[in-house]
Amino acid sequence: MTLAVVLLTIAFVVLAATLAAVGAGKLARLDGATYPAACTRAAATFAAVLTLAAALTAALSALL
Repeated sequence: MTLAVVLLTIAFVVLAATLAAVGAGKLARLDGATYPAACTRAAATFAAVLTLAAALTAALSALL
């Protein structure tokens, strides 16, 4: 059961990061950025969300 919770949590974090990246890329395109610039912003957003999730996981595991 614990493995299932871990896998679902990982899937949720990746999905949330993907949705944030898509939103950032779309907003960048609406702002007039080129496709490469929009992809760069989307990639940076994806990496930032995953980094934030990793930092939160490390902080919470240190507390428990």
